[in-house]
Amino acid sequence: MSTTIYLVRHATPDWSRTDLRYDIPPGPPLTEQGEAEAGQLGAFLRGVGVQKLYASPLERTRRTAQLAAERAEADVVEAQAIAEWQRGESEAGVLERFLPFWDAIVEEGSREGAVALVSHGGPIRLMLQHLKLDRAEIDYYRKLFDRDNPVPPAGAWRVQRAHAGAAWELALVFAPQPFQPYEPQTVHV
Repeated sequence: MSTTIYLVRHATPDWSRTDLRYDIPPGPPLTEQGEAEAGQLGAFLRGVGVQKLYASPLERTRRTAQLAAERAEADVVEAQAIAEWQRGESEAGVLERFLPFWDAIVEEGSREGAVALVSHGGPIRLMLQHLKLDRAEIDYYRKLFDRDNPVPPAGAWRVQRAHAGAAWELALVFAPQPFQPYEPQTVHV
């Protein structure tokens, strides 16, 4: 059975809030622009049939998920496993907490349809790498979007496979603003 999961980055937060750490709750809230982006994300998620969103416990991800879920007519569940990369946490540490959750979501998604994980740029990058997305594509998007992230605010990567054991197909499928999709370089010999 096919599985589709959307890896979603939170919408634009108020990065000027230097009184709040980005990696522990509550973290900075969304800006007015971020709230609008979350609404656009919700329209997209509704169009692709997402019925459940999981959200990191930080304010910017919870609010993004809440606004998107209202528009998508979907449920929201908080998930600590997909929280922001903590100061001092290693890449292995992020994956250690994310991967068991991912495995459970993959199982759920194959039974219940498409789901969305509203997380953060760093954990999303690690998952894209873990799922074997070409490094050149990751690097392309990291240069294209803010703060060295491979996904824009309120952007979504579709991760899908036709059946258990099949390779994952990954594509950046939504961003609130237009972007130039990655095109692999062809080498002529």
